[in-house]
Amino acid sequence: MVRRGAAAVGAGVALFTALPASPPALADDVRGGQRPVIKTLDLAKAWRVSKGRGVTVAVLDSGVDPGHRDLAGSVRVGKDFTDGANPPGVAPSRLHGTYMASLIAGHGHGKGGKLGIIGVAPEADVLSVRVILDDEEPGFWEFNSAERFENVVARGIRYAVDEGADVINMSISKELATREERAAIRYAISKGVVLVAAAGNDGDRKIAGDFAPYSYPAAFPGVVSVGATDRRLRRATFSNWNSSVLVAAPGVDIMGAGPGDEYWVGRGTSQATALVSGIAALIKARYPHLSPALVARAMSEGATDRPPGGYDTGTGFGIVNAAKALSEAGKLAGYTETATGPETQDPARPAAGGRAGPIQVIARDDKRVTAYSAIAAAATAGALGSLGVIFVEVRRVRRAHTSQDA
Repeated sequence: MVRRGAAAVGAGVALFTALPASPPALADDVRGGQRPVIKTLDLAKAWRVSKGRGVTVAVLDSGVDPGHRDLAGSVRVGKDFTDGANPPGVAPSRLHGTYMASLIAGHGHGKGGKLGIIGVAPEADVLSVRVILDDEEPGFWEFNSAERFENVVARGIRYAVDEGADVINMSISKELATREERAAIRYAISKGVVLVAAAGNDGDRKIAGDFAPYSYPAAFPGVVSVGATDRRLRRATFSNWNSSVLVAAPGVDIMGAGPGDEYWVGRGTSQATALVSGIAALIKARYPHLSPALVARAMSEGATDRPPGGYDTGTGFGIVNAAKALSEAGKLAGYTETATGPETQDPARPAAGGRAGPIQVIARDDKRVTAYSAIAAAATAGALGSLGVIFVEVRRVRRAHTSQDA
C-alpha cells in the first residue's frame, strides 16, 4: 500500500485542519503562521542567494491544483498514473499534493506576494505527477489493492526524470520495496535528479526496541530520507527513527495551501519532506551541476541542532538550514561524485539484479609454483651464506687490528 506521508497508519483523526480561504481583514494569519518555519530554515538569508528560479520540482503525490492563487502559473499538470482507480466521472481531490506543492514552491498572492503561502523555493516550477489517491477518494482502497497499480511510483519517477525534473518530492511511503522502484531511483540519480522522500509516520511502532520501521522509497540508497521535528525541534513522536534518516525538518503545525484557495494546518513527515525538497531546489538553482550525492551532503553538512555525537536515527545529521546548505554547496561545487568507465553499474538495473560480468579465472600451475619456490629458497640460502662470509671477514680484520695494537 502506498500512503501519503502525512497520514499516520491506524490514526482515526484527520491530520489536516481547514482555515478560511479568504485572508483576514487586518493581517495575513497564513503568512504569520509560517514565521516559525521561515526562521528555523533561515529562509530570509537563503533567499538572498537563491529562490529556485529555473528549477522544476516533480511532486509525486495526489495531484496539484494549478489554479490555487498561491501556485498559479507555477504548476504543470503531468500524467495521472492512478487513472481507473476512481469511478468514472470522479475528479481527484488533490488535497495532499496541493499542500506539498505549496510548501515547496508557493509564491503567495496579493501585492508583492505578501499574502498566502510562501514556499521554500518560491520561484521554482512544479510538475504534478499523480501516483496516489487521497484517503477520502472513493477509489482509495481499489488503488491500494489492485496489482495494476503496484509500480506507479517507479513509473512516476521515470516519467518525472524524462520530463526534466531536477528534484523529485515523494511525501509518500510504503512498507515493501520493489525491484522496479530501485531501478527507477538509480535511473533518476544517474540523470542528476535529487530524490527526497518521507521517512514515515510509524515512529511509535518499535521493532525489537531498536528502531521504527523502514519506509520506501525513503530507505533506498541515494534517496534523502527526511524525519520530522516538533515545535521544540525534537523528533516528533510519529516520525520514524532508523538509520535511513539523513536530515529532519519541522513537521508539526505546518501551514499549507489546499485546493480551491483553502489553507490547512497539518503534521507529518510529508510536510518535512516538502520543506527539504524546497531547499534542494534552492541548491540546484544556484549550482545546477551539483550531483545528487553532493546536494545531500550540503544539506547534511549545513544542518543545525545536531544531535550528540553528530548523528542519531531520529533527526539524522540535524535540522536542515537553507542558508548553511547553500554555503556548503558552494564549497562542493567544484567536485563530482559521478562514477565513469566500463565497470560502472548500469543505472537501469538494480544493484542486486542480474549477474555480474564474466570473471577471469587464473589457473594454478603447480610446477611453476614449485620451481619459483626452489629459486626463492636458493636465493635466501645464498643471501644467508653471503652474510656469514661478511661476518667472518669482519672478525678476522678486527683480530688483526687487535694484534697490531698489542
